[in-house]
Amino acid sequence: MIGYLTRRFLSAIPVLIGITLVSFAVIQLPPGDFASQFKTNLINNGVSEQEAERQVASIRAQYGLDQPFHIQYFRWVSGIVTRGEFGYSFAYKKDVGELIGERLPRTLALAIASHAISTLFGIAIGIYAATHQYSLGDIAATILAFLGTSVPRFFMALIILYWLAFTVGAQHFTNFNSPQYAFAPWSWEKLVDTLSHVWPVIAVAGFGGVAQNMRVMRGNLLDVLAAQYVTTARSKGLREIGVTYKHAVPNALHPIVMYQGTVLPYMLAGELEAAIVLGLPTLAPMFYGSLLNQDIYVSGGFLLIYGVLLVIGNLIADLVLMAIDPRIRAS
Repeated sequence: MIGYLTRRFLSAIPVLIGITLVSFAVIQLPPGDFASQFKTNLINNGVSEQEAERQVASIRAQYGLDQPFHIQYFRWVSGIVTRGEFGYSFAYKKDVGELIGERLPRTLALAIASHAISTLFGIAIGIYAATHQYSLGDIAATILAFLGTSVPRFFMALIILYWLAFTVGAQHFTNFNSPQYAFAPWSWEKLVDTLSHVWPVIAVAGFGGVAQNMRVMRGNLLDVLAAQYVTTARSKGLREIGVTYKHAVPNALHPIVMYQGTVLPYMLAGELEAAIVLGLPTLAPMFYGSLLNQDIYVSGGFLLIYGVLLVIGNLIADLVLMAIDPRIRAS
């Protein structure tokens, strides 16, 4: 078991290095940089082209934007490894690590809540659909899965936004709290108020996860229920509920557990789309704005965190799978 864990952790190191390289390369693919955007803004505000060029040259020299790609990359990575610094945000005029630290907890909380709901509901609906194959409930679950995997999440967010704004007449839904709770200490009332503001993001991000978990669980459980050892258990006179939940469901969960390693980034992507549409102050609007402004270190930091979460999610999935499958512990 120790050898398996060691191999998994060591294999994650080159993956993380590759993530940093790809992240930094991707955000530099568009022509120009933040200084170019800054120059355009200066000229539009009436600054002469010569003065704008002088200020832009000063900015490029100050932040190393005039250096070759490999030098910028190694400066960025060395800052992360040695000092824990993700670079400087030109648009926010703050350290990127501070920006991410302010918004990452809220983003992760929404993603984890969506993940928990999608997993629990997806598995429960999948079990019901598999044990009631071709029933009305199974057909309804199949339609739900089809909608969850085919309807774009930003479109669902737009529908909810329209409903909140023009049907319900809700206010302050672009914040985590109403004004009276914004700076108040945590209480039951503030928690309820927070949930009333963030439920659209959780619903949008989790709906696709419910559909995916339901499809995987239903298909796996149907295969397991047709296995010979399940038929043998039935022939011994065991009750169907015992056969299902004691013998079939635990074995059908293995692919679900492996799938969980990629779910958290999927939930973050759903949170990104919903938060941008609804305007919640999470990492998503900041990342979108950094792409528009070519604020490279903000974009790179977000992509790096996104990739690290994917690696961590896979490691956790491997550990859970090892805990429930003795064949992996013995390998």
